[in-house]
Amino acid sequence: MYDKLIRNIRVGVLGCGYWGPKLARNFNAAPGSELQMVSDLREDRLEYIAGLYPGVKVTQDYAELLESDVEAVAIATPVSTHYELAKACLEHGKHILVEKPLTDDCRQAQELIDLSRQKGRVLMVGHTFEYNPAVGFLRDFIASGKLGQVYYINATRVNLGIFQQDINVVWDLAPHDISILLHVLGMAPVSVSARGSAYVQPGIHDVAYLTFQFPNGVMADLRVSWLDPCKIRRITVVGSLKMIVFDDVEPVEKIKIYDKGVDMPPYSDTLEEFRLSYRYGDITTPAISSAEPLNLECRHFLDCIRHGKEPRSGGPVGLKVVRILEGAQRSLLNGGEGVAISW
Repeated sequence: MYDKLIRNIRVGVLGCGYWGPKLARNFNAAPGSELQMVSDLREDRLEYIAGLYPGVKVTQDYAELLESDVEAVAIATPVSTHYELAKACLEHGKHILVEKPLTDDCRQAQELIDLSRQKGRVLMVGHTFEYNPAVGFLRDFIASGKLGQVYYINATRVNLGIFQQDINVVWDLAPHDISILLHVLGMAPVSVSARGSAYVQPGIHDVAYLTFQFPNGVMADLRVSWLDPCKIRRITVVGSLKMIVFDDVEPVEKIKIYDKGVDMPPYSDTLEEFRLSYRYGDITTPAISSAEPLNLECRHFLDCIRHGKEPRSGGPVGLKVVRILEGAQRSLLNGGEGVAISW
C-alpha cells in the first residue's frame, strides 16, 4: 500500500485535446498525485474534463495555472508552443513533463534544460515508449548478447491520420521510434537521411522514409505515414544469433523472438563447397507486463520530483531526439542527402 504519510504532488495539465485527457486520467489516479487544474483554449474540452473530474479547476487562461500552487505541469499542446509554455512554467517554479518532441529547435531545447537546472526543477519529455515494458524487454535482450551482433533494424509506424497542420509526419511520428532506438541501442546515430512527399496538405510531408547510421555499422530504417490503410507499429531487430520483433498493435504477444539466422562456413576451397547454413529454430513469445506505459511514465515523473532524480527521458534525451529530427528535416528538404549529426 502506498505510504499515506507522503504528501501528494499537486499537478496541472496544459492542453486537453487528444493526449491531455490521458495525462489527466493518469495523474488523477496515480498514488502520490493530486490533479488540481486543467487549462485549454477550447471551452468544450474544458467542459468535458469538468464532467469527468468535478473537483478539478478548469480555465482557458493558462496564467491562472502559472500563478496557482500547482507544483508540476504536464504540457500537451502543439509543438510550436512547447518552448514558450515550458519556459513560463519553469520560471514560475513548476516541474514540467513536456510531450514529445521537447521543442522544434535545438537551441530552445538546450535553453529549457539550462533553465530547469538553474531553477532546480525536473524537466521530463513524454517519450512514452521508454516506459513500455515490451521496449524494456527489447533493450535488455539486446544488452544480454542473446541476439548476437546487431545487424540492422527496420521500423514501421503508419496509419490513416491523424493529420497535423503545424508539423509534418517526421516530427509527429518519428520521435517515438527515434527514442526507442536511442533507448534499446544505448547509442546515438552519426547520420540520418530522409525522403518523403506531401500528398494531402501542400508543404506538409505525410509520408517519409528515414535511414539512420549508427556506430559499429548498425543501420536502422524507419517508415512513417499518415496515409496508410493499416495501423502498423512494428520494429524488427536482426542480429547474428537471433531476430526479435516488437509489434505494439498485438494485444498480447507484443514480443516474438525468432531463432533464425544464417551462418557462413568456416572455410571453403571451391565454389561448390561454399554453402551457407540456414537456421530455422523456434519462435518464442515471452510474457510481458501489461502495465500501461503512460501510467508508468507519470509515476516516474512524480518519483523524480519527490526524490530529485534525473528522469529516464529527461531534457538531454529530448534534446538528442530534436537534434536528430532537425537533421532528418534538412535531409527531407534537400533531396534525401545524408546529414551528419555531431554530438
